[in-house]
Amino acid sequence: MKQKDIVIAGYAETPVLYKSGRSAYDFAGEALDSLLERTGIDKDLIDGLSVTTALSEASNPFYAVYMCEALGLTPTWLNLGGMGGCSATGGVARAMSAIRDGSCEIALVLSADAPSTDWRANYGAFRGEFQDPPGVQGPPATFGLLMSRYAHQYDLKPEALGKIAITQREHALHNPNALSKFKKPLSMDDYLASRVIADPLRLLDSVMFCDGANAFLVMSEKRAEQLGLTRVAYPVAYAEVTNVNGNQSTPDITESGFDRIGPALLRKAGLTPSEIRMFQPYDDFTIAILMQLEAFGFCAKGEASDFVLRTDLSHRGALPLNTGGGQISAGQPGLASGGLNLAEAVRQLFGEGGATQVDDARNALVTGIGVIPYARNWGTSSAMILEA
Repeated sequence: MKQKDIVIAGYAETPVLYKSGRSAYDFAGEALDSLLERTGIDKDLIDGLSVTTALSEASNPFYAVYMCEALGLTPTWLNLGGMGGCSATGGVARAMSAIRDGSCEIALVLSADAPSTDWRANYGAFRGEFQDPPGVQGPPATFGLLMSRYAHQYDLKPEALGKIAITQREHALHNPNALSKFKKPLSMDDYLASRVIADPLRLLDSVMFCDGANAFLVMSEKRAEQLGLTRVAYPVAYAEVTNVNGNQSTPDITESGFDRIGPALLRKAGLTPSEIRMFQPYDDFTIAILMQLEAFGFCAKGEASDFVLRTDLSHRGALPLNTGGGQISAGQPGLASGGLNLAEAVRQLFGEGGATQVDDARNALVTGIGVIPYARNWGTSSAMILEA
């Protein structure tokens, strides 16, 4: 049963930049400053902090504590999110629990990263033994294998992936925070002509590592009313799963965590797929969007290509998709990327979508994807439904 006692009462994000020369702390400060200006609250009222791990600070085990120092915060509740693109929605969910438990009253959920300026990550684990020797060194190669397997099992139409890329690029043209390099329209010819970088995955199926930050204020509805914050979004349902099919040594890599949590999330929110007003999915690669459409029941397994081709995914359409351009066309600010899709959902629910504002923006489905393991689907899946 959904609860509506906790709200997101404010959001902010920085422009997405490439090789900015700045640190995660610098971007975090900009995001927090913008959030305080937008909400008008005193910084000292913030007594909870959830911060996402950063690729540019990956060698720092005390990142969350140093972030407190950098921002001048003294939280009584501190969380470090290590689920990659799931850490923003996961951070909101954990902040909600902390508020209900009395650990804090006002939580800042913050994600900031600058990997295009300073990459300090070493994923370790089994990579040195299994992934690196055959040359599967990055997410595009892994998702190329995933796309290849999906195409083997199901019907994959390149034109459907192209439509996703084109639609999101059109949305990004109206997003002032989107990477400037992407501020030009795409055509289907452009998409089909883009080079294959991990067969069958094309360059325009992929994200580009950038720098940036986003931030959210989470508090009780009552506290928001006391502070005069009238624009709020209600997170009414949340679910996550890590290492789906972890008890199988050779699982079907086309089965993601969303296949497990999607139906339950919708039931918790009391909604059907047709009642979802907009979809803001984590979109590191276009194939991930296709698979999520199937997992949440917008169409049957293997039928996402046809669903995309027959459905208007623009902000004016039946299922508006990543109305800020998503990461593929706004840029991926490292591990702060999950907050980019969440920020767009909150913006739309606040009625601040500008040229791409969705009519009747009554709810939004937001997802996160984290970690690219060896010979498996992505490591963590998270999903949240928010209502206006």
